[in-house]
Amino acid sequence: MAKEGVEKAEETEQMIEKEAGKEPAEGGGGGGSHRLGDAQEMRAVVLAGFGGLNKLRVTRKAMPEPQDGELKIRVKACGLNFIDLMVRQGNIDNPPKTPLVPGFECSGIVEALGDSVKGYEIGDRVMAFVNYNAWAEVVCTPVEFVYKIPDDMSFSEAAAFPMNFVTAYMMLFEVANLREGMSVLVHSAGGGVGQAVAQLCSTIPNVTVFGTASTFKHEAIKDSMTHLFDRNADYVQEVKRISAEGVDIVLDCLCGDNTGKGLSLLKPLGTYILYGSSNMVTGETKSFFSFAKSWWQVEKVNPIKLYEENKVIAGFSLLNLLFKQGRAGLIRGVVDKLIGLYNQKKIKPVVDSLWALEEVKEAMQRIHDRGNIGKLILDVEKTPTPLMANDSTETSEAGEEEEDHEGDSENKERMPFIQ
Repeated sequence: MAKEGVEKAEETEQMIEKEAGKEPAEGGGGGGSHRLGDAQEMRAVVLAGFGGLNKLRVTRKAMPEPQDGELKIRVKACGLNFIDLMVRQGNIDNPPKTPLVPGFECSGIVEALGDSVKGYEIGDRVMAFVNYNAWAEVVCTPVEFVYKIPDDMSFSEAAAFPMNFVTAYMMLFEVANLREGMSVLVHSAGGGVGQAVAQLCSTIPNVTVFGTASTFKHEAIKDSMTHLFDRNADYVQEVKRISAEGVDIVLDCLCGDNTGKGLSLLKPLGTYILYGSSNMVTGETKSFFSFAKSWWQVEKVNPIKLYEENKVIAGFSLLNLLFKQGRAGLIRGVVDKLIGLYNQKKIKPVVDSLWALEEVKEAMQRIHDRGNIGKLILDVEKTPTPLMANDSTETSEAGEEEEDHEGDSENKERMPFIQ
């Protein structure tokens, strides 16, 4: 069947390009596949080595073909998450070897089927988790990580859906057992996960949501939160002023001294969940000082104290659950429930902005600056704006470039926001 999928690749590619209103690619240009002899190539974002933005470039790579149990997907859009910044810096446990193609989620059209794949057809619209390699024109990933998307869901929405909503759902309902009348504190309330948490909480009656976010985001997200605080304010006192007992659930993607603050805010039988450590990212490259400071500030947990105070502390990593701990079946059930909520118009991904692959550096800088409201999306078919067109392309054999931050404000004024 894999051979059959390969034989149909050109026909499927023409169908896909026709759907997008373009003539089939014959080589050259900014998108589509290209042939060099018998080999097909694709555009992809490549991380040459761990470090700053200058380690990223767009280049051409050999197009992958599906192995047994895999689907080949012509990518339309990719999600950009904070974990991608940490990967770029090498700020994760057991980082993979470079060079690599970053990215863990995408959406697109099924182009070929590997052997033993059932339940999918060429031409299906899908979203998928990928264990790296998502930021490319074509990806191959095991069928257990692929999900069909509703007809009225755009590719950009689909790329914004898996990581954010599955993470939010798992923490709220599988780990913390959210029920009617409970209260939740979520940090980075304006981000993709924060907005997904707010929407899912609204599906349960009488849930109070406390959020922290940068002040400039408050106007845009105020309707999604019951109470909203500045991320630099003393939110512990603010929460206790409103709810003297504290909250039932704390969702922390910051770590550092927020761990102790979160635990102090828990009601009896409350649950604190750590699902990130963005406080460890301060500069453009990995900082040992920031890492050590954040680690030192984490309150040392005393199990006896947890026992005496009836509190629960937990951690959640969706990528580990999927790719290391074999819980793809559990995640598929969650995705089915979430798609049901989407079809009922109860949830909808919030897309901050769309970026071309060649604009990946600017997109990463925006999420590093915590400037986004919702999800940043890499749109594979988008043409880069003139100021950014050559910024992420390969300019030397080593892939090294001079970096200019003086024009950041001008670039941000040209960003293609979704209205």
